Amino acid sequence: MPTRTRPLPLFAIALALALGGGCTRERPRAPGDPGHDLRGEILRVDVARKILVVHHEEIPGYMPAMAMEFTAPAADLSALREGQRIAARMIEAAPGEFRLDGLHVLDPRKETELAAAALALRQDTHSRGRHAYREIGEPAPAFSLLNQDGEIVRFEHFRGKRVILNFIFTRCPVPTMCPAATGKMQSLQITAKQAGIRELELVSISFDSAYDTPPVLKAYAAARGIDTTNFSFLTGSKEAIADLLRQFGVYVIPGKNVFKHTLATILVGPDGKIIHRTDESEWEPEEFLRLLAPTPRVP
Repeated sequence: MPTRTRPLPLFAIALALALGGGCTRERPRAPGDPGHDLRGEILRVDVARKILVVHHEEIPGYMPAMAMEFTAPAADLSALREGQRIAARMIEAAPGEFRLDGLHVLDPRKETELAAAALALRQDTHSRGRHAYREIGEPAPAFSLLNQDGEIVRFEHFRGKRVILNFIFTRCPVPTMCPAATGKMQSLQITAKQAGIRELELVSISFDSAYDTPPVLKAYAAARGIDTTNFSFLTGSKEAIADLLRQFGVYVIPGKNVFKHTLATILVGPDGKIIHRTDESEWEPEEFLRLLAPTPRVP
């Protein structure tokens, strides 16, 4: 029977993070340029060159409404189309050269549904009070987030399947943290398929939702050759992610150009209850494969 590994006490987490654990989060920009929120309509998409031509609204005190060419180096633009409304953070990367960070398509229907789900999750977290952390044997929290294709993924989508879930952010440069976690999840996906394990979903939720929008997550998965048929990369509002982090017992401390955080890899059963978790970066895919393997029948 799988053993339970509880998250470290808060004082231990604080001490570990103070000693230097975590991931650096860099966002290059021109000196003194804080960036500007931008909304507009796509006029042209050049996927190969990672360029968008956008007619954007006025940016008060900075720039009138106009059509401009922007680079979007971190995003996969293949799903974007002319006529779509977008929002992003505009950065002057060099004099006269502008790029878009945090690029996402505006869809009022999706935004309304996601906001309602985030509110329900927030109420659930508050109702649990000091006991927001979900123990092994408890149901995992319900959520609705966007995947790498910009589609809404509801927790109910995974009912009847086993789910292995973790939290990452795509710009993490520390090899033993998020990059290693993604590599192990991908290895687990491949090995499980070879072993004939079915009804399995892998989920990585980004806690850098301002940057890790669907096009960025799609580019991240594509760059690593990840099969997204049963491996989803999810993002959502800052509030929804904060509540999921709290309920899953993952600690994230944002700072200037840095995220200090812990790691957790969690197995949820077909009934939606948490079966197993490991709270370290040294886990191996075999640990979860043993739990996923079918139980031999007694003659």
